Amino acid sequence: MKLKDIVNRDIVTLQNCEHEPIHVPGSIQPHGFLMGVTQNWKIDYCTDNISMYTDLVYTEVIGKDFNEIFGAAVQEKITNYITDKVQSVFPLEIELLGKKFQMNIHKSNDIYVLEAEPNFSNRDHLSELYLQNIQFITDMKNTKSLHELCTLVAKGTREITGYDRVMVYRFDADYNGEIFAETCREDLEPFLGLHYPHTDIPVQARELYMKNQLRLIVDMDYEPVPIFTSDTNEEKSLDLSLSILRSTSPIHVQYLKNMGVGATLTISLIHHNRLWGLIACHHYSAKNISPEIRLAAKLQGQFISSQLDVRQATDEYQIAQKTALALEHLTGLNLAFDLMSFETIVADKEMLNLCNAGGVSINVAGKIYKSGLTPTEEQIRNITVEIAKITKEGIFSTNKLADYIPEMSHNSDVAGIIYHALGSDNSIIWYRPETISEIHWAGDPEKAIVKDKKGLHPRNSFNIWKQIVENQSNIWLPLEINSAASYAHALHNHVIMIMLTIEEEKYRSQSEVLKETNDELENINWISAHDLQEPLRKIQLIISKLLSEEIDAIPPESIADALERVSNSANRMQALLQDILKYTRVKYAKDAIQQVDLNEIMKATLDEMGESIHESNAVIEFENLPEVYGVNFLLKQLFSNLLQNSLKYASTDRLPVIKVTASQKPEKYLHSNKIYCHWVTFTDNGIGFEQEYAKSIFKIFTRLHTKEKYSGSGVGLALCKKIMQTCGGNITAEGKPDEGTAITIYFPCDHLNPLL
Repeated sequence: MKLKDIVNRDIVTLQNCEHEPIHVPGSIQPHGFLMGVTQNWKIDYCTDNISMYTDLVYTEVIGKDFNEIFGAAVQEKITNYITDKVQSVFPLEIELLGKKFQMNIHKSNDIYVLEAEPNFSNRDHLSELYLQNIQFITDMKNTKSLHELCTLVAKGTREITGYDRVMVYRFDADYNGEIFAETCREDLEPFLGLHYPHTDIPVQARELYMKNQLRLIVDMDYEPVPIFTSDTNEEKSLDLSLSILRSTSPIHVQYLKNMGVGATLTISLIHHNRLWGLIACHHYSAKNISPEIRLAAKLQGQFISSQLDVRQATDEYQIAQKTALALEHLTGLNLAFDLMSFETIVADKEMLNLCNAGGVSINVAGKIYKSGLTPTEEQIRNITVEIAKITKEGIFSTNKLADYIPEMSHNSDVAGIIYHALGSDNSIIWYRPETISEIHWAGDPEKAIVKDKKGLHPRNSFNIWKQIVENQSNIWLPLEINSAASYAHALHNHVIMIMLTIEEEKYRSQSEVLKETNDELENINWISAHDLQEPLRKIQLIISKLLSEEIDAIPPESIADALERVSNSANRMQALLQDILKYTRVKYAKDAIQQVDLNEIMKATLDEMGESIHESNAVIEFENLPEVYGVNFLLKQLFSNLLQNSLKYASTDRLPVIKVTASQKPEKYLHSNKIYCHWVTFTDNGIGFEQEYAKSIFKIFTRLHTKEKYSGSGVGLALCKKIMQTCGGNITAEGKPDEGTAITIYFPCDHLNPLL
């Protein structure tokens, strides 16, 4: 029979090194031998070093029945071992041709792989290892943090195995590694805190660590032992992913030699079906350990893996408690369903505690509410647009915003964000400032693999290489991201309720406006039928009388009197028509709303009314007035109407005194289910009125007195109300007969939302 070895001789290059087929090397380490047996117990594979441990040669073994070489009793014992899942945790102790071995067995596709190692002469006592593990569990209960536990495991593993250095190696999200815990000989330089690039342990190596949780290299200077098989298939190979004796990648061996390492033991740490890290044991000379010690060391790794959730939760408990209290506080706020509630929300310190952020912004209905360290409003709008393009779910977080929006690299206050869409174009964003950090790498991470005239090999230098990391914040913890998501959901519901309330208020206001408009139309129809026709009838009557008589027979004084009465009636008609025109034109001025200084309005009004104020000997006192949102010329008309009204209805018993007071800073005032921020009150000492007429005096053409006693069309205060409605405000009146009147006007907080 023709035989061949299956050694993998593919050349590794810079292009394929991350795909090196390390699971099918076609060779093993020499501290044991290997056989591959088919389902019908034919020996199909055998290593060339079987002759070192038995009196057999691989050429005499391959192709033979197993029981023909080793006997039926040995075959039966192996069969029983394979089917006993509990027993197979430990290597099989077996005698082959008069010599004792410890055999590890696993299945590779359709082949049973038998790996035999000689029994250790100084067998470790299981009872001693058992006591060590019991002591470890006792000590483990006293650790509080994950770092304390990992340090304990490193110490315990070193005591059990006797390696010179034991490290707990932790991966980050990109599989760069960090020495998280370490214990070593006193004369060795510590590696604690050093970082290693992801290329040091490539993808295919990490996949093998997931499949086979224990990896042993006994001597870095070993000569790989080839595996032979019958030459029946050119592509024939043997997958050794689960092998104990599997030969290691030459690049990895050289890497360890460059570090001065003579032997290693590596134990996988798996968490949530992901390679979390490794227990890496280094010895600076050749070293092998018994299967019992290997199993005890493997248990150390399982201890860490089983405790990761608990220990990380313990480490994060204080943060979790802080975020939970913040979430409870924020969701328990008693907020009104209005846009001003967002100022209350962002001003609450718990908004930052919720996810340990440096700033927060809420973009609702086109307005941005923010507090803490945040970008400009223009930048916030840009971030919202760019992130909305990235995420379809409306949820996004990063600790390096500059990777997505490069121009943000110049803003050290904003390096990381948590973004949540709140429906439509609304959103909330939490921000974290830049955290500049210094990472110590074990050698330049950009030169992990080197190519020179001798070929491809790992780096020789492991000198500390410092890297300054900029444009990124601290990583958002899962519990912080979850807290932000929980509150964003609650805030989304709040936004929906506000929008529904605004719509409801909008329809209610429209209904009120429609009712008032109908009332106005009725009044205008009435005034057209009555007040406008009355002077017309007088004019017609006077003209008819003049025309019915001989003009020469009428005394000149009678003609003059008649013409004066015609002129008065025409003037009254003209004044009434002008008032109606003013009133109906107010509603078309909404687009002119802007910020107005009421102090300037007051001064301009007093200048224009100077003569009438002087004639009435009135005293007008006013304090500092606020800046509000309104229409400049309408507010001037408003102030003029209010002052003229006070002068018109002044008491004859005393000189008129008008006092104008106002709010000195924005404060919320709730009237008629609406929120206002500024108020101004005009108080006089005139004739006053009964409070039961407080609402009716603002209706068009409403008069409390006869026109003979007080002139006017009854449009003045109705016009004032119309002006305040146009500006999104309100007007109220209080009166006491013979004491005076107080009229208060209220201005909205935001001209973009006059409904509030």
